[in-house]
Amino acid sequence: MESRRLGRTGRDVGVVGLGTWQLGGDWGEVRDDDALAVLRTAVDEGVTLLDTADVYGDGRSEQLIGRFLADLPEGDRPLVATKAGRRADPHEPGQYTADHLRAWTARSRANLGVERLDLVQLHCPPTAVFSDDAVFEALDALVDEGLVAAYGVSVETVDEAMTALARPHLASLQVILNAFRRKPLERVLPAAAEAGVGVLARVPLASGLLTGKYDESTTFAETDHRSYNRDGAAFDIGETFSGVPYELGLRAAAEVGEVAAARGVPTAALALRWVLDQPGVTCAIPGARTPEQARSNAAAAELDPLTADELAALERVYDTHLREVVHHRW
Repeated sequence: MESRRLGRTGRDVGVVGLGTWQLGGDWGEVRDDDALAVLRTAVDEGVTLLDTADVYGDGRSEQLIGRFLADLPEGDRPLVATKAGRRADPHEPGQYTADHLRAWTARSRANLGVERLDLVQLHCPPTAVFSDDAVFEALDALVDEGLVAAYGVSVETVDEAMTALARPHLASLQVILNAFRRKPLERVLPAAAEAGVGVLARVPLASGLLTGKYDESTTFAETDHRSYNRDGAAFDIGETFSGVPYELGLRAAAEVGEVAAARGVPTAALALRWVLDQPGVTCAIPGARTPEQARSNAAAAELDPLTADELAALERVYDTHLREVVHHRW
């Protein structure tokens, strides 16, 4: 798999990683053996970055990754990017203290079974946190003490991303980016490239809409955020189907599927290749609940880049169906 430098981490990672929210919870139940099989398959297929968070299954995702890492020689271990901050209750700027950051990252090290975190990302904190010098000084201290190798941020909005990119030691930026969420192309990706900050593209398949496998009759488990967060009741609505109303997303995805069919590839593969083709993207981090999904996601890295006609067709889908709905929001 092609590798790219992940910003100021100084490490190269494969262009397709693995998001492990599914392995912790909020996407329906996944058994431990199945989760470990997904991790094993992803790494066998060339994935070298695993993205997780301390709140995925209340630490279950990190613990499963820790079990998986324990069976690998140290030199063969993928980079693990975890996230911190959503354990704050209430989730407000004043909770992002040095003591809390130290406690959260200590818990993640224990879950993962490591002495130092490869990369810790602020987990979509309140907007005010990105302007708080004390927060980033606390992160610098964790790096200086050897408890964290590097740090980044995960953001909801373009403005949050631009504020974070001014931080001199920021290693990575995680942002929602897919063919249905294009706004980061305008300012965020060029600014990240200029700053030498790696970009992790999350929700690259729009919570599965861009797999082309769903229709009006598809149902999701009550424990799946695609059931309980469609109106943003639990967290930012942009995290679920990229903020696209479900029925509208189905129509748009069907047109993306026509472009994929003309090339003779799965809709998901074309959608992932679109993400990888965007200048400034380091790695896309699609999730997977089965080894087959992990394998097909990784295979997207082997596709030829999209042609000018394909790119134009996907842009027309966005302009026709989605731009007025999502472009101004995040």
